[in-house]
Amino acid sequence: MVIIGVVLIAVVGVVAVGTGLIGTGLWFASKDTSTKPSSSTASVPTQKPNFANAPAGAPIGVNSMGSPTATVTVEEFADYQCGGCAAAHPIMKEVQAVYAGNRNFRFVFRHLPLAIPAHDKSFNAALATEAAGFQGKFWQFQDLLFKNQSSWTSNPNYLSIWEGYATSIGMDVARFRSDMEGSIAKQRVDADIMRARGLAVTSTPTVLVNGAVVPATTAAVRTAVDSAIQQAASNSAANAVAPAANSANR
Repeated sequence: MVIIGVVLIAVVGVVAVGTGLIGTGLWFASKDTSTKPSSSTASVPTQKPNFANAPAGAPIGVNSMGSPTATVTVEEFADYQCGGCAAAHPIMKEVQAVYAGNRNFRFVFRHLPLAIPAHDKSFNAALATEAAGFQGKFWQFQDLLFKNQSSWTSNPNYLSIWEGYATSIGMDVARFRSDMEGSIAKQRVDADIMRARGLAVTSTPTVLVNGAVVPATTAAVRTAVDSAIQQAASNSAANAVAPAANSANR
């Protein structure tokens, strides 16, 4: 009986350790796998990722909206099979609408397909949106993926479903298939993943405002954006005053 007890304890210990190793071996983890909006009021981290040394990510283009010279950039890292990302999507669209036309605002979407079994289609979904982007339909296709997440995420015929989405928004389906399989779309997705790693972004959705992580809520993002715009305006005013003062003292 004593021997059996020791063996059982040893087995339990090995399972516990093994589980820990498996957990830490994953590349990324989802913050929320439910489709309900988060009500988290967690404080905003004060430490910024190291932007200077991080890879640039996919070249800014179809994945961006707003002024390319904006002083404030909202950067979202998301996964199309992440329930929390689907819940945050309407929030991001609301933020985009609020600041539409504001020359100080820019929104950039970054792909971060999570390397976990439950997100087995997330990388392909990222490729699909990039392929849609080649036809000017990046945001429309993204809307369909998030809105209908529960319809395709566990369906083995998901590619056919996506082709239906492509047809519904006026895309060339043959080109869509070809672009999904091409190297350019993959390079863009891989570049975003490398940027996430460089910034130590390990979960989705992750939202950055000028490099500072903020909760994916309307209030938190708008507060951070407004504060950053105000700070940029103050800095601009101060820079304009300084040369005038120097000229007066000559």
